[in-house]
Parts: sequence; structure tokens; C-alpha cells
Amino acid sequence: MADNSQTPRRAALKLLGAVMDDGQLLSDILDPALAELQPASRARAQRLALGVLRSYPRADHLLAPHLRKPPPLFVRNALRLACYEIFVDGAAAHGVVNDAVNLVRSNRKTTQMAGLVNAVLRKVVTAGVDAWTDAPGLKLPKWLRGRLLKFYGAQRVAAFEAAHESGAVTDLTPKDGDAASLAKATGGAELPTGSVRISGSVQLTGLAGFEAGNWWVQDAAAAIPAKLLAAGPGERVLDICAAPGGKTMQLAAAGAKVTALDIAPQRMQRVAENLARTGLSADMQVADALEWTSAKTFDAVLLDAPCSATGTIRRHPDLPFAKDGSGLRDLFALQAALLDKAAKLLAPGGRMVFCTCSLLPEEGERPVAAFLERTPGFSVEVPQMDWIDDAWREPGGGLRLTPDFWADRGGMDGFYMAVLRKAA
Repeated sequence: MADNSQTPRRAALKLLGAVMDDGQLLSDILDPALAELQPASRARAQRLALGVLRSYPRADHLLAPHLRKPPPLFVRNALRLACYEIFVDGAAAHGVVNDAVNLVRSNRKTTQMAGLVNAVLRKVVTAGVDAWTDAPGLKLPKWLRGRLLKFYGAQRVAAFEAAHESGAVTDLTPKDGDAASLAKATGGAELPTGSVRISGSVQLTGLAGFEAGNWWVQDAAAAIPAKLLAAGPGERVLDICAAPGGKTMQLAAAGAKVTALDIAPQRMQRVAENLARTGLSADMQVADALEWTSAKTFDAVLLDAPCSATGTIRRHPDLPFAKDGSGLRDLFALQAALLDKAAKLLAPGGRMVFCTCSLLPEEGERPVAAFLERTPGFSVEVPQMDWIDDAWREPGGGLRLTPDFWADRGGMDGFYMAVLRKAA
């Protein structure tokens, strides 16, 4: 029997098991799980796993009538993977079914279920792609969905879920700020905010300007906070929770004297590697921001605070399996403490951008309002850049970005951000 251990499909099943059964994040397991695969196969395995994580409710709906009871997770995921390849990728059903059967047969714990997989998939195939399209799509986990329904309403939440299922494309930030030239060089599309969007599957290292460090990967929404801070040449700027470094590079490219601060040494190593590739520099500080001290204050501070990351589910569909809503209160308290610390590190007359990649108002609008109540001398400064869409503005003066914005362009990550000015 052929050894399937190093195929992209088996690797995808390994990833799915780690996420769905063990609650692990893909970012933590990708390298060890895909170590034996060549780059092209690694990319395919990751794409298949992400595809199943975004579409498994549709697969389950089509499979349910043909299953008396749920099979073991490995078998369920093999069935889901086959459905995804047939109905989304348009792969030839015969080959997909045969490989799914072989994968299940080669697993010692499920070998006796190979016949079931064969029979079920051959029935599902006859349903046709319309049945897949009409099946119920991806839903947010209950703990998150309930909170969002209260704040956004059913129509918006449904739009978020559609964006999550559609997934995310690749955005680039140009080092020199010339999005038009970068779009032309890479075949991408210039976005109103100055990012460049690359559609479809692409080998990043093969894009023009990679070796020269002319750009870096950064979701268009994630690139906005540094744009709001608008750091200038020679300004002393502190980037709190800096890893993986996209905002640090934006600030350094603007000519600012950047101090990049983060608690995680491994993540800061990524910042160092990104700075080296792009030829940019920053003062790297590995420390707990709540304990770190500086002899001098800063002209500007960017605080991308730790959060639930619920705004990034379109890019990271594994998050709902790894998080259950526990620990939110600790995050809220940490965000408040970091805001207070950042305020002390900011020079009189300076400005701070607070942001989180969260859809929850408890991690955006509310902590900013509470900070202003307890911190005299701070006010919200309403940003006036001409590329800001009025739909992003919220009553308190900040910006609220959600995955359904730019639906015709491929969406964006969810974020909250506000510019806070310290009195002179």
C-alpha cells in the first residue's frame, strides 16, 4: 500500500485534527506539521486545511443524511476535505474519493471505515454543487455571536460570517509608500488606504521587490493605525506590542526613531528578521511593557494591545476552535493597564494610537471611553485623512473596521483604533 504520510491531503488532515480536536492554533503547528513537505505541497496542505475550517458546516450538512452517527474526527475530516475539493476546488470526484478512502484505510484506527467513506462520498457527489451552495454556511461561535448580535445586529453579523467564509487575500505595504508603483510591479490592486492587494494564490518570495525588501505582508486594516499616528522624520516613537513588526516597519520607513517593545523573544526575532530584509532599523526591547521604563518620554506611542483577535477570523478560521471566550476579563484589564502605562510614556502634547484587532466593543470603544474618564488631559483626536470612509467612523471619534467592509474587494480584518492626544 502506498505511504500517504507526506501528501498534502494527509498533512491537511493532521492540521485539522490538531485544531478541531486539540484546540491548537495553526500558527503554532504549521512548521512542525508540514516540515517534510516541499514548499508547493506545504502551501497546498495549508490551503486545504483553511478551506475546510471555513466550509465544514456545508460539508456536514451534505454528509448528515448518509451517516447514522458521527464517525471519528479523522474520518469526518477526510469526508469534509473530499467535499471541499470536489465542490470548491472542482477536483475530479473519482480521484478525490479514491484518495479519501485510501487515507482512511491507511489509518490503523479507522481502516474498517474505508467502505463507509466510499459509499457516503459517492452519494454526496450526486447532490451537485448547487446543494453545496445552498447549504448553511459558517457561523461564529455562540459565545462571540451573542455579544456581536447585541452590538451590530443580525444583518451585520451575517455579513461578518460571509466574509469569514470567503477568507482573506494578501495585502502588501510598500516601504516607500508608492502603492501605485508596487501594484504595477506585482500585478496587484492599489487600495484607497495605500496598501496593495494581491488576489489569488501567489508565491510571495517570487513577487517583484521581495529580495530588495520593498514591501511586507500586512492586512490593509492592520496598516491603518500607523498611518493615523503619522510619525514624522526624527520623532521618538514607541511601538508597544510590536511583533511581528509591520507597524514598526511603517514607522521606521517614515523616518521616525522607533523603539519596538514586546514581551515575546521569539516574536521579536521575527521583527528583527523583517527589519533586516527591508533595510530598516529600530531599537529592539524585549520586556513586559507594564514593567519597562524609559529615561525619556516619546513624541508618539502606538499601542496595538493584546486582545481576543476576533477581527482576524477571516484570516485565521482556527481561532474559534482555540478560544471559548474565557479569559476575556483578564484581557480587558490588561488593555486598561497598558493604556495607563502608555499615557505615562507619552510626552506632553504627544499623541497615541490605541488599537485592537477585535470586533468586541469591550476591546475598543469602551476601554477608550473609560480611559478618558479616569485620565485628565487626554482627548480623542478625530482623524481627517481623505481616504477614511465615513462608514468606519464611530460616535466617539475612533474608527471601527469590520470584515464586511470592502466586500467587493475581498474584505478587511476587523479593528478598532483611536487617536488620543495628551495636553501640552
